[in-house]
Amino acid sequence: MSRSDVQLLCGGDCAQARPLQPFAEPVMAFLSDLGSALLKDKQAKAYPDVVTFAFFCRRANLETLRAAYAGQVDDRLGRGLTFHIAPSNVPINFAYSLAAALLAGNACIVKASSQDFVQTRIVCSAMEALFQGEHAAMADYVNVVIYARERQDVTEEYSAMCDARIIWGGDETVRRVRAAAMPPHGVEVTFPDRYSLLVIAPEAILGMDDKQLAQTAQGFYNDTYLTDQNACTSPRLIYWLGEGETVKAAQGRFWNAVQAYVQPRYPVEPVVAVDKLTAAYRAAIGLSGAKVHAMPDNTIVRVQVDALTADIDEHRCAGGFFIEYADKALDALAPVVKRKYQTLSYIGAEKDRLCRFVTENGLRGIDRIAPVGHTMDFALTWDGFDLIRTLSRRISVL
Repeated sequence: MSRSDVQLLCGGDCAQARPLQPFAEPVMAFLSDLGSALLKDKQAKAYPDVVTFAFFCRRANLETLRAAYAGQVDDRLGRGLTFHIAPSNVPINFAYSLAAALLAGNACIVKASSQDFVQTRIVCSAMEALFQGEHAAMADYVNVVIYARERQDVTEEYSAMCDARIIWGGDETVRRVRAAAMPPHGVEVTFPDRYSLLVIAPEAILGMDDKQLAQTAQGFYNDTYLTDQNACTSPRLIYWLGEGETVKAAQGRFWNAVQAYVQPRYPVEPVVAVDKLTAAYRAAIGLSGAKVHAMPDNTIVRVQVDALTADIDEHRCAGGFFIEYADKALDALAPVVKRKYQTLSYIGAEKDRLCRFVTENGLRGIDRIAPVGHTMDFALTWDGFDLIRTLSRRISVL
């Protein structure tokens, strides 16, 4: 295979790296120093997603993560070499996938997005600098590359080498990568297309003062517009847990606050504006009782429906497109939540009530419940997979 068009962003040759125990000290020290380096990087400060990743890597947070597994992973080793396919539209995802596999005790070949994201280069430059100093040994555990998705031969070679493969991306990406054979012992974790929603208790919105409401609008912006609503965690369905005039009053107050926060920060590209209008017209035709709400501009597109149908998740668009539904109970969700549903975020609703609703109804979907503003917070359990356990193997002793 010719690797002339495979670009190495940082790291070395991972093929001979030995598995480590989960939360091994060399990994903890490397990630901690990486976080410190990123927090000191002036360029990184312009990118909230990079700063958030840097905070994830703080020693205090890593120790909290390790403490959650205390006494549970002492008899485990990483599986060996992991091969990661990062999504094309979330710049910093590659770094979280890498960090999780390192913490599980593995070496990592990571295909970052082929888009030239500044965030990717900032993180890779910081890692490469650490490899040139006291963390030189960690270079054998990290290999971040970029190559065109059409180079299936490269994907096949890396897949044939790996002990575990992690695929982030759309359903088509998962199908394409799965065509590349893995060794018989290989383990695979996939994170395909997902759909997320937000539950809002209208009384919570009406009870907020202006400062609290502005902070809520900022959190909603971070969950949605920061990634052009392309992240699987970004809410697309807004479920108002109430009815009547209370909901209408809360909707007006909430969306006015969101509009005020988003408008000066999120320029709508012409193609996105057209896509959103097209999606709104399609929803108006295809969804029960659909009504497109008038807004000051195209920053926010809202489509109110009077029923949730099985195909509601097919009506989606990036860049600030939301389906709204109101009901005094959550029951209308149960028939429509399929495996594709991922994150349920909330404002004012009780998280324990939401969790009981998911478990007592045996829903096939919803793997994560998070407060607004925190849907993208990375955790070592993602989409129902405990990544430390999944990416390591237990040494049983009889």
